[in-house]
Amino acid sequence: MSTLMALDFTGRDVVIVGAGTVSARRAQKFVTAGASVTIVAPELGGTIGGLVADGLVTWLAEPVRADHLDGAWFVHTATGDQTTDLLVAEWANERRVWCVNASDASAGSAKTPATSDAGAVEIGVVSKQGADPRRSRLICDQLAENLRAGDIDLRRHRAGTGRVVLVGGGPGDADLLTLRGRRALAEADVVVTDRLGPRSVLAELPADVEIIDVGKQPKHHPVPQDEINRILVEKAEQGLVVVRLKGGDPFVYGRGGEEVLACNEAGIDVEVVPGISSAISVPAAAGIPVTHRGVANSFQVVTGHQRLGAELLRSVKGDTCTLVVLMGVSALGRICDELVDAGVRDDMPVAIVENGHTPRQRVTRGSLRTIDATARSVGVANPAIIVIGEVAQFGLLQAARSLQEQDALSA
Repeated sequence: MSTLMALDFTGRDVVIVGAGTVSARRAQKFVTAGASVTIVAPELGGTIGGLVADGLVTWLAEPVRADHLDGAWFVHTATGDQTTDLLVAEWANERRVWCVNASDASAGSAKTPATSDAGAVEIGVVSKQGADPRRSRLICDQLAENLRAGDIDLRRHRAGTGRVVLVGGGPGDADLLTLRGRRALAEADVVVTDRLGPRSVLAELPADVEIIDVGKQPKHHPVPQDEINRILVEKAEQGLVVVRLKGGDPFVYGRGGEEVLACNEAGIDVEVVPGISSAISVPAAAGIPVTHRGVANSFQVVTGHQRLGAELLRSVKGDTCTLVVLMGVSALGRICDELVDAGVRDDMPVAIVENGHTPRQRVTRGSLRTIDATARSVGVANPAIIVIGEVAQFGLLQAARSLQEQDALSA
């Protein structure tokens, strides 16, 4: 009968007999765990030579002897020869040292579980009724997948130190929220959410998770940034795990830096989980690449809240730089005028993508000369991304465009 145990290998001697593929995998795992690893094998094979070359393991280039096991805390034998592996297992047993016999699991005193890293936890599965590695691997991988996807409530059941996790939710489609972001939500006691985040995931949270909506509308900020910072710090100081769910990426016009500073100043641990930036992903949803060989070799991302600077205007004056404008619908006319006044030709293509990656996605197209009037006539509204440049021309990537895309075209 066996049982699962977590062993601390830090600084402890581990002997691996054999230098094939299996030994290489186990050696890497023991090195990662902090063990002092010795490889005993006449020759090196597979990828284990890289560990030796990097000085991560010690190699004894000789046939294994019983005294090689002296002082070891753990032994793993995988020579490919059952007789040798059985002999090593017997030597280990005589020394009361745990040993994995890769040739015959039943002949060793320890077994290697199927394992998966799921962030804050590592999952291990072993079969209790005979060796069945494929079944153990299947169970282990499924559990890990559920954990990574946030399908299991991961909140602590013991009081602990509070912390804040800034999660970039991507452009709005829940499928574009990262696995790390979902896992953070599964650990959350409190979720402070934005208007632009993937709000559908909130319905999947346990009923006792507190949801605080601090969403901002254009020219209407019911919860100012200082108050958001205060909420994050206050909840974390109560020992809670606080997830700040934001649209796009926290550090791309998301004021995530200010929230990190507020947490640091208060002595609160803070983690940033990157998100897929709307500046790139929303144009992509409409078949618009921000760079494309032979069309555009660079791009600039700006917010519509501020005037375009002289340096930026110089960079977009040519035809090979794409300008992506976030939060710019209300300033569209002014932006177009600034570009034309700076020398950008007035027939430069412009595309506005509303509600990207959602069933309500719509694309409105025109030029610097016409787009403001066209946008007004069709009622363009936030959330929207404005793309200015040759990549915005109609049909550039016709095959990549959705058949459901609605275009408002102007001459």
